[in-house]
Amino acid sequence: MGSGGEPTIIAVARLAPLPYNWGLAMSTSSPRLVRVTFSPNATTRTARAGRSSSPSGHLLQHGQVVESPETQLRYRIGKLLGQGGFGQVFLATRLGSSDAVPEEVCIKISAHMDGWVRETYFGLLLNDHPRAIRVFDRFPVIAPAGGMFYCLVLECARHGDLSAFLARTGKAWGERAARQQIAGVLEVLRKLHRGQMLHRDLTPMNVFVCDNYQLKLGDFGIVRAQSDSRGVTARTMNLMTAPSELIDRTAPKWQARDDVFQVGQLLAMLVRGDARARVRTPDVRMLACTDHLKEIIYRCIGERRKRYESADEMIAALRAPAAVLKPGVLRSLKGVHLAFTGFLSKPRRDAIRAARRAGATVHHGPSAKTTVVVRGRPNALQAAGKDGGLKLMEIKRLREKGHRITLLTEAQFWRLAAKR
Repeated sequence: MGSGGEPTIIAVARLAPLPYNWGLAMSTSSPRLVRVTFSPNATTRTARAGRSSSPSGHLLQHGQVVESPETQLRYRIGKLLGQGGFGQVFLATRLGSSDAVPEEVCIKISAHMDGWVRETYFGLLLNDHPRAIRVFDRFPVIAPAGGMFYCLVLECARHGDLSAFLARTGKAWGERAARQQIAGVLEVLRKLHRGQMLHRDLTPMNVFVCDNYQLKLGDFGIVRAQSDSRGVTARTMNLMTAPSELIDRTAPKWQARDDVFQVGQLLAMLVRGDARARVRTPDVRMLACTDHLKEIIYRCIGERRKRYESADEMIAALRAPAAVLKPGVLRSLKGVHLAFTGFLSKPRRDAIRAARRAGATVHHGPSAKTTVVVRGRPNALQAAGKDGGLKLMEIKRLREKGHRITLLTEAQFWRLAAKR
């Protein structure tokens, strides 16, 4: 967080590789130095501690070979793929043979030890998870002037990150594929949430498209543990997918439901086929998918208190069939707590007056106290389709929590209101 208390915003940029010429590697478990070889025609430059000696700011050079004292494996550096809040990522080739590390990998390098330690930890924790980018190796590198850089050897995503993939293809994903792939990413998030961990950086730049167009989650550099369900103070976030409440600082802490907000953004981007901008609630009804999926997306990115509270809840919603809102049966309006939704054939004020004469308590919208909802003709501009008005979605949410709410048609309501 900056000196003025503002959140730190992560930006992503792409640069062309530019060489610097030498370095040393050191094992985390031993102080011995290990030789790192470079291209013989590289120009020698001076580097400050923790900084690159290249004028472009690159931390590694094309053709450079680095060696891990942990595994004794050597890697030849290829082109720069990109850089972000953690550091820089390079394509690399493993030299020699290994049963554990593939020939083509990515090397992520940074001058920041804290993010490297977290990435290493979660790489080990999620090592066997099929939907997490694997971490094969990790080791520090001593910079020319004595500063330390930290390297991670990562699984290489064949099709790049989701943002670049959608920009390149320009195609929306089918609903079935989008549901399956997002559910897979949520499986990783569920493991974190069950361990009281919050990812906080679920952006299209941190979700990767691998073989068979399978999505995998990577970049665990700002994951934080929470001591309870109240969350953690948000000091670092990405403007593109961070919830508005955290950006505006109207919510004090990042919670699991805020991770879910980011997954809702990813799901909408897949359906839309565009990850260039965040999706807002008015955009949801225009998405080319079923009303059920629109409801799921709307609930993820809509009002904070009504979002799915964890990855578990969102997985269940994606796998469950759409809830059907059928009219119920009621003998009398006396003593019920009632709300109206949709267009009625008579003015709303007349319906409210009739309900009160029949002994009902009328609410502006559904709540935990509501027992009856009268449904009129749906608005064509509802948030998520015919059955996806805000009040109808709230009925479904309350029913999921165990509240009994009876749905009445307008005709049923007028018949009950006419009883004496």
